[in-house]
Amino acid sequence: MKLYDVLEQAILSDDISLKEKLTVRCLEYCSQNQVRYEDNFKPRIFERPSYASKCHIVDPRELPARKDFDTNEGLGTLVHAITHIEYSAIDLALDAVYRFPDMPMEYKIDWLVVAEDEIRHFKMLKELLASLGYEYGDFPVHCGLFDAAEHTANSVLERMAIIPRYYEASGLDVNPQIIKKLDNRRKNPLVKQLIDALNVIYEEEIDHVHKGDKWFKYLCKKEALDESVYFEILERYKLLSKHRPHINVDARKEAGFTCSEIKKLGAKECK
Repeated sequence: MKLYDVLEQAILSDDISLKEKLTVRCLEYCSQNQVRYEDNFKPRIFERPSYASKCHIVDPRELPARKDFDTNEGLGTLVHAITHIEYSAIDLALDAVYRFPDMPMEYKIDWLVVAEDEIRHFKMLKELLASLGYEYGDFPVHCGLFDAAEHTANSVLERMAIIPRYYEASGLDVNPQIIKKLDNRRKNPLVKQLIDALNVIYEEEIDHVHKGDKWFKYLCKKEALDESVYFEILERYKLLSKHRPHINVDARKEAGFTCSEIKKLGAKECK
């Protein structure tokens, strides 16, 4: 099996069933074989995200505000936004394997497992969207995560710092806040379904961030870098000064962040 050809096909496809089938195939192959580094392999730079055929991509400032969760449309915009993050995360996990072929086998398996998780999250939310009367692609989206992947395409260290250790870790901060806002509406079975989905995603995303933390630290050790390079990378990407109203100390600690890092990100206390 030509692993990188299959991964490329999976990343390019907008068919979630085909993405899932190819991801499972890649994971089974990596779990049972030693993947040889292909000397002539050169990963593609993808010009557009795979969801571009389904979604209308806009500037983030043009996205509709998500405030009114008492209507199907209001709830639909929220569910769609989360669905889009999960779809984007599938391609990011696959690209982490595809783009950095000289990383260890354990790394490949880790991110293929993450891709499987993200596919499951997407399908769960897509089903909820359908219950609300919508499909993935019915609301505009932005391509911030795709752009971040493109910007980190030449450095696996930066990829691990920016995608799992910054963006996914930020999701750990935001997720409980969304649940809190929805809690007084949980008598609505669709809101209850969303809260249940968010709880599943939250628990599994801690593991995803932990995987990113593990490989970030592996690369720091391999390259003889101090782990404080994380903040240099955030500064380079103009992310260090971003306002973080809520830092989820417990989840970040579970995912591998130190108290020193958590405080530097804006938490007042960490024990």
